[in-house]
Amino acid sequence: MSKQILRDSLAVRRLLEVNPSDLKDDVIAINRVTKVVKGGKNLSFSALVVVGDSHGHAGFGMGKAREVPMAIKKAIEQAKKNLIKLNLKGTTIPHQVLGRYGSAQVLLKPAPDGTGVIAGGPVRKVMQVAGISNVLTKSLGTSNPHNVVKATFAALLGLKDAAQVAETRSKTIDEISGRYQKAAAGENS
Repeated sequence: MSKQILRDSLAVRRLLEVNPSDLKDDVIAINRVTKVVKGGKNLSFSALVVVGDSHGHAGFGMGKAREVPMAIKKAIEQAKKNLIKLNLKGTTIPHQVLGRYGSAQVLLKPAPDGTGVIAGGPVRKVMQVAGISNVLTKSLGTSNPHNVVKATFAALLGLKDAAQVAETRSKTIDEISGRYQKAAAGENS
């Protein structure tokens, strides 16, 4: 189910107002791939890259080429096409979420200011380029960087802010957050 949701959300090309000079990229993994053919072996490289502007926009891409720099360049171009806007709450995420992709699972928890990014490997790089500076994470299942990055983006796509939840439930933001009940209790006493 989450594979389909991730594919659908990344398949729709959205034009985001992101300044290309603000984007920074980070290489997560480079794999050497050998294909055996009749005449010998063909050597090529595949690269996995994340791109973000540190203000709530992030994307990932994969590229393949005969040389490493060309593979990275192709991956960056694909990542720029797959940029998504994330629902953030200041420097952290609004609520706890679990993202799944294949056998990879990534748990993201909000954290107070000053906590930092408690994450390992690919998840840390995604959080840094997205601009999330206070978060607790746990990577469960496989450690394959491709699946971990996709699970992280599945989790980030699952984040909802209070306005979205209120609209879905046909309530006001105060009712969702519990402020409405506190105010009503104060009036009754």
